[in-house]
Order: sequence, then structure tokens, then C-alpha cells
Amino acid sequence: MSDESAIDPGVPPSGTGCVECEEAGGWWFHLRRCASCGHIGCCDDSPAKHATAHYRETGHPVIRSFEPGEAWFWNFATDELYASGPELAPPESHPADQPAPGPAGRVPANWAETLR
Repeated sequence: MSDESAIDPGVPPSGTGCVECEEAGGWWFHLRRCASCGHIGCCDDSPAKHATAHYRETGHPVIRSFEPGEAWFWNFATDELYASGPELAPPESHPADQPAPGPAGRVPANWAETLR
């Protein structure tokens, strides 16, 4: 994996949901974790695309999936997907009982129609 200097394996995730969606009362489809600072943001299939916005605001290029059972990394700066990478501080994903899309109670009934 290139750009391992952009990864801090000791930083824990910022929480179990998208930081900005939680603050705004929004919802997400899937979650992504910044490998530099642990910020949890929503994916580009989510209405607000907060993981990409975090990259644009901070320049932190590498994210990891924050979905249960997924360990891939993505580098925004190089548009490269990595099947695996260094182990990051736990937890590796949001809780398994947290639904996707989520969070429970804030996802509109027509959520699938609103994506992309």
C-alpha cells in the first residue's frame, strides 16, 4: 500500500456513526473511517458524502471501510483500492447490530430511491 504515512494505526474511530450526520440528524448508507485521524464519515452513496468532504477539508487521503466484515482501504489522492492494510485501533467497524443504512429511526422509508 502506498502512502502508509497517511495512516495512524493507533487512533481509534471517532464513534459508531457519521460525525456530521449525527450532528445534523441525518442518515447514511455505509460508513468510512479516516485512517489518519479516525473520523467516521458516510460513503459517497450516502446523501451527504461526508467521508469525501472530510478528505477535501483535511487532505487525509486514506479511508477504511467501517462496515462489519470489510477490511479494504481507499486512497482518495491516487484513486487506489487496497484489499487490506495495516491493522487499525479497535473497533474495526460499527456495531453489528447497527443497521445499514442507519441509524435506526432516521432512515426514510424511500431511502433506496434517494441514493445516487
